[in-house]
Amino acid sequence: MKILVVDDEFIALEGIVTKIKKLYPEAVVAGYRQADEALLFAASMKPEIAFLDIEMRKTNGVDLARQLLKKDPGINIVFATGYEEYMKDAFELHASGYILKPVTDEKIRNEIDNLRNKVDTKGLRVRAQTFGNFELFIDGAPVKFQYSRTKEVFAYFIDRKGALCSSNDVSSILWPNDSSSHASYISNIRQDLVNTFTQKDCLQVLVRQKGIMGINPDMIECDYYEWLKGKTEEYVYSGEYMSQYAWAEETNAFLQMKGLYHDIG
Repeated sequence: MKILVVDDEFIALEGIVTKIKKLYPEAVVAGYRQADEALLFAASMKPEIAFLDIEMRKTNGVDLARQLLKKDPGINIVFATGYEEYMKDAFELHASGYILKPVTDEKIRNEIDNLRNKVDTKGLRVRAQTFGNFELFIDGAPVKFQYSRTKEVFAYFIDRKGALCSSNDVSSILWPNDSSSHASYISNIRQDLVNTFTQKDCLQVLVRQKGIMGINPDMIECDYYEWLKGKTEEYVYSGEYMSQYAWAEETNAFLQMKGLYHDIG
């Protein structure tokens, strides 16, 4: 969850930012006193929520809201102001909320709990561990599938980094030396994935099209992905990657070479 806060008074800005960070430690919270800086952040980071003061020295929060909504009609605008007379403007803009200062924890929580456009307030709920043995977690708990092979298929989706896979792709990974048809079993695995993620209320992690399936990598915390981004201190690779799966050796060899390159560099 990404949240923008704009208020030209430093103490007020710091107070709101601090409260939001305390209430939602997983959120990315950025505070700005200038509208142009806030717009640059919004253009690059695409926040889901914007808390805006209204009467500011160099800009008006209602005008800023119009600019934000023009760029992203789905952003939730929450006005945080000491003035009641702008409620009509907020209503006409279909703002998500209107807070009269002083801003309290309770007011912030109430607005985020009742947003016009819902967002995930928990951050990335799905975590994949690929270094060493592969493990999958949702909200910190290991995921249990109905079929033993379903976990391996999801691991393969992780390895593909968002590239969609056909039934033939999956079959060649699960049964590399068997040319017989496994369409029925693969169909069961596909349904097992859908059922499991539906029950956990995070079906959006899966990407499904006719005959193909994959994952949305942006919705998964993964040591492999973060390591590739250069976060090698937080996510330590020690030469093992999805060790229980033979097909993962090709990626492991790539990681070993990339790791050697980093060491030399």
